[in-house]
Amino acid sequence: MTSASPILAAVLQADRVIHEPVRLCVLTLLASVESADFVYLQRMMALTGGNLSTHIGKLSEAGLIEVEKGYAENRPRTTLSLTDSGREALQAHAKALVALVGPLAK
Repeated sequence: MTSASPILAAVLQADRVIHEPVRLCVLTLLASVESADFVYLQRMMALTGGNLSTHIGKLSEAGLIEVEKGYAENRPRTTLSLTDSGREALQAHAKALVALVGPLAK
């Protein structure tokens, strides 16, 4: 029995919480800003509130994002931000993906 190459092994062992496309997009969007409003993410990704909320719950449970609930102008407001461990996990995941598919981009 042969083992997978180190690059393939890294991708095959990827964190499934991060690897899911919607969650990967949420993390990537949050990596580029200090924080983002739930409605902004919902519009950017064209998701229903319930769908996005489910994914946010999984990211929050994994400690990858921080969720702050409050009010702005007497309306509920949910603000999301990437945690330090979320940023590190996203960077590691991105490195594994680039190592795998990077050569195809040439």
